[in-house]
Formats: sequence, C-alpha cells, structure tokens
Amino acid sequence: MADKIIVGIVQASPVFNNLAASVEKAVSKIEEAARLGAKLVAFGETWLAGYPAWLDFCPNAALWNHEPTKRVFARLRRNSVVVPGKETETLSEIAAKHKIVLIIGINERVEQGAGNGTLYNSLLTFGADGKLVNHHRKLVPTYTERLVWGQGDAAGLEAVKTDFGRVGGLICWEHWMPMARQALHNDGEDIHVAVFPTVHETHQIASRHYAFEGRCFVLAAGLMMKAADLPAELLSETDLSKLPENVLRGGSCIIAPGGSFVVEPVFDADTIITAELDLTEIDKEKMTLDVSGHYSRPDVFDFAVNRKSRRT
Repeated sequence: MADKIIVGIVQASPVFNNLAASVEKAVSKIEEAARLGAKLVAFGETWLAGYPAWLDFCPNAALWNHEPTKRVFARLRRNSVVVPGKETETLSEIAAKHKIVLIIGINERVEQGAGNGTLYNSLLTFGADGKLVNHHRKLVPTYTERLVWGQGDAAGLEAVKTDFGRVGGLICWEHWMPMARQALHNDGEDIHVAVFPTVHETHQIASRHYAFEGRCFVLAAGLMMKAADLPAELLSETDLSKLPENVLRGGSCIIAPGGSFVVEPVFDADTIITAELDLTEIDKEKMTLDVSGHYSRPDVFDFAVNRKSRRT
C-alpha cells in the first residue's frame, strides 16, 4: 500500500436533470482533477443528474397527485443512470484513461426486471482500470426522499481494494446507521467517501465522528445548486425571495483518522478540493481504537450483514 496519495473532491453543480450535459461536465472536472494530481476523485450525492432539492425547498412538491411534481419526477427519471449503460461506460473510460479511482453519486433507473419502476440513490465506484468495482444503493431514503427513491440493499455495502488501500462510501444519513458504519469498519477502510447534498455542520459532525470511529480518512463531498436551478414547474409556486441564493452550498471537506480537518469545509464555491493524504496516520491512530478489533467485544455482541441482492 502506498504511503501517500493525492485525493480530490469535485464540488460543483451538475446540469440539473440533463444527464448528457452532466456527464460531459463530470468528464471535464475529472480531467481537471487529474491534472492536479488526484488519484482518487469523488463527487457528491446523486451528482448525476442532480439532487432533488425541490423536495425540501418547494412547498407544494409533496402534494398528492400534484401535476407539476409528476412532470419534474418524470424528467428526473428520464435523466437517471442505467447501470450498466452508456454513462457508466463513459465514466469507466475516463477513470481508466487517468488511472484514477472514481466515486460518484447517481440517480439510478432500472430498465427491466425487479424494480424497473423505481429510482434508487446510488453510489458507484470505478477502479483505476476502469472497472465498476462497487455499486451501492442507499439503504433507507430519508424523509421526503422516499417520494422519489426506493430502499436499497447491502450487496454493495463494502470497501474495495485499490493500490493505495481499501475505499468505501456511504450516502448521507447512512452515517447515522450504526450497523452500516460497522459493516464498513469491519471491511478495513483506509479512505471513506461520505456523500451529501450539502456538508452542513451536522454532516461535518457525522463525517468527523466516522473518521475517528473508523480510523480512516474521510472525504465529505457536497454539491452546489442555486435556487434559480430549482425546477421551473415548482419554482413558479415558490417565493424565491425567501430562499438563499445557493440552496445547496457545498461544504466539502477532508478529515484525518483522528477526526481533525485536513481541509476545512469550503462553502459557496464551485471548485476542486485536493489534499495529499499521509496514510501512515491510519497506522498511528489504530493504536488507541479499532472498533473491529481490540476495541470490540464479539463475545458480547453479534454482528451480521445480509448481502443478498434485491435486484433480481
């Protein structure tokens, strides 16, 4: 395993509900991160093709059988990623071209078989050879998110081996699911990617706790979104003057295994955040805490994960 690695977080807005344009923008950002030396590049929650922030900022969005909401959902569905598909092929090619590990959040659509009418909040990991090495679906969509996403499974609840250590990820409030955290701690993560719409203070707390608990580096990745980018159908029913200019503010940060910031949260900026990580810090911190080893009690607690896929 390498001692040091440069990592990058792409904190930017996609082209909301325009999958083709968002993939094109993602490729451009990955190229830019690669020029900065990044060997691992992370994007935020459902970056392709955008987090449905209208669930929280447009007051009529959750009304039953609301025609404007149905039109917005239809557009979201049409601009969601099929796995595998042409979008994943493009991401695979760019990861292989630059020999980077790529982690990106997507809205996922299933074209046939079980769940073909349901969208999923998913996190894809591509290895440096371009192969899709992990495909995780968010276990429990949070509150209003349940209007647009179904429940995932534990088939992708794992860390994967890379040239610089084991890499895993969770999606937003999964960081408050103790058993989900423990599953990845047991898998020996060296770098964890925590994806959120915005990494606000509470999400920072969750990410710093995760780094401390797991004795791993954490890349907490958020998105940018302006209020003006909310769907026109719902924006016409919303008092724009009551909304901030940015409804999603980024807040991306990088955290060390002891819980301190390597890069403090960056808000309201379209940018690529990079840092060189000293992976020997993980070895130092394991001395005091290892929740899968010397700080666990398997004689007291039983732990099991049902990794059976619900996808067929």
